[in-house]
Amino acid sequence: MLIHAPEVIARHRAQGWWGDTRLQDLLAQHAARAPAQECLVDPPNLAAITGEAPQRLTWSALQNLVDRLACALLDAGLQKDDIVLVQMANSHALLAVYLACARLGIVASPVVAQYRAHELDPIIERTGARAMLVSARIGSHDHAAMALALQARHPSLHTVLAFAGPDTALPDGVHNLWQILPAAPDAARLARQEAAHPVSADDAVCILWTSGSEGRAKGVARTHNDWVLYGPQIGAAYDIGPHSRLLNGRPLVTHGAFVGSIMPWLFHGGTLVNHHPFTLELFLRQLGDERISFTALAPAVLSTLLAQPALLQGIDLHHLRYVGSGSAPLNPTLVQAFEQRFGVQVINFFGSTEGASLVGTPQDIPDAGLRAVCFPRFGVPGFDWAHPASRRVETRLVDLESGADITAPGRAGEIRFRGPMVMAGYFREPELSAAAFDEQGFYRSGDLFEIAGERGEHYRFAGRAKDIIIRGGINISAAEIENLVSGHPAVAEVAAIGIPDERLGERVCVCVVLRAGTALTLPELVAWLRDVREVGIVKLPERLLVLDALPRSPNNKVLKGDLRERAAAKGSHPS
Repeated sequence: MLIHAPEVIARHRAQGWWGDTRLQDLLAQHAARAPAQECLVDPPNLAAITGEAPQRLTWSALQNLVDRLACALLDAGLQKDDIVLVQMANSHALLAVYLACARLGIVASPVVAQYRAHELDPIIERTGARAMLVSARIGSHDHAAMALALQARHPSLHTVLAFAGPDTALPDGVHNLWQILPAAPDAARLARQEAAHPVSADDAVCILWTSGSEGRAKGVARTHNDWVLYGPQIGAAYDIGPHSRLLNGRPLVTHGAFVGSIMPWLFHGGTLVNHHPFTLELFLRQLGDERISFTALAPAVLSTLLAQPALLQGIDLHHLRYVGSGSAPLNPTLVQAFEQRFGVQVINFFGSTEGASLVGTPQDIPDAGLRAVCFPRFGVPGFDWAHPASRRVETRLVDLESGADITAPGRAGEIRFRGPMVMAGYFREPELSAAAFDEQGFYRSGDLFEIAGERGEHYRFAGRAKDIIIRGGINISAAEIENLVSGHPAVAEVAAIGIPDERLGERVCVCVVLRAGTALTLPELVAWLRDVREVGIVKLPERLLVLDALPRSPNNKVLKGDLRERAAAKGSHPS
């Protein structure tokens, strides 16, 4: 499945940015180079999450599993360009699914574990997904049963496959992949399949999902070439090599995990240690026990570790060299303190599923305090940077009112991107895709920056133009929450806002005006959204403010800044 225009492919290949390396080629290289090297480690608590025993795999074992799984997918009737919906916990099985699909040219469409029918129905409709691959259960939720219910509503979804532990009973109609995997891969069959249906590095590998201000999930398809490009770039930022050990605490279905964990691991051939769900005590124990050299942590977690040093007592951090962070502004004193106290360099990263990407490395911004708040102005004439991304991306800063380029410090504007890391467009959404790019072909990020530095060499984050809430790294559309809550019989008016949270960055707060003679509590609203509207748990409100009226401007726009101030004044009480 080709998603980029032929002229785009030709241009990026001519520049040397794209080539012929596919994800399965990287796997084969490592399996041949270091077959006995440990490459994948499951979360130690996987049995409690899915009922499956945690595993540690070598490159050779992973190659064998991927080939067997590819045969099982063919047995299930799947072929090149079919789309499969994937909803799984962080485990070696999920990585094997990605690589098996990539080998066959099947397009994986992974979604976060918290999504329910409200989010999954439109995704299946838009993709025409032919199969659904799930962890039979994740925590207490029965994903196998949910997948069967989805299959009953969607004619395209002809197969449901599950990874299930030995004590997990599956409903009729769901096949346990662990039981139907062939004992050994059929190499001849796979060779015939690849000859009949060749897979190019320009073919799509996956479709990731992101929420913006439009109020519905949008698909972003990515190819082998899209992903392979990130391997050396992230490796350069965090000095990742074949002996690096990476700890991943993000859902493996997100763009952040692909860019910051999966691709640097697969490109360089190190070891990827997984964690799920995020539990600070266990995460810190893995940092030490697994001799981790690189990981990523939210700014709030970094602050917690500095404020509560007892959490690190007995944790061996001397292997840890770099920590990536982002999704919220970093405190300069925090970055400086980590470097001075632990010898760990914190590197600020800004990115989006659509391909917006900035990173400030010690090579380009040596001062730790400055690196916390500023990024290099990649792709702007007159500035040279060490990081390779600076030569593959163009950026511009645009005044949203006039549309003019901003070239002087002190004015906030929307940062826009053009280059081989930027998406082709939203999957099967031509109108949204057209609106996402400006007249020069730059992606409109919706994020506000300003020019900073003595020579105007830096960008500094200044806020968001889009109305989204970022909870635990997942974008949530405020408009979507408002549309859902407005359907409750007690609600006359509603506004959704994000409120600061030390662990997750933001939490969802809904502010409502009730209809006369009605009452509503937070537990009642959450139960209605979960059970009646079947909304994913990541979107369920965690604060409820009941107001006499929503504050509005003279042109009737809801003043969300005022609502955030009111929420802060009321403290952390849930309602």
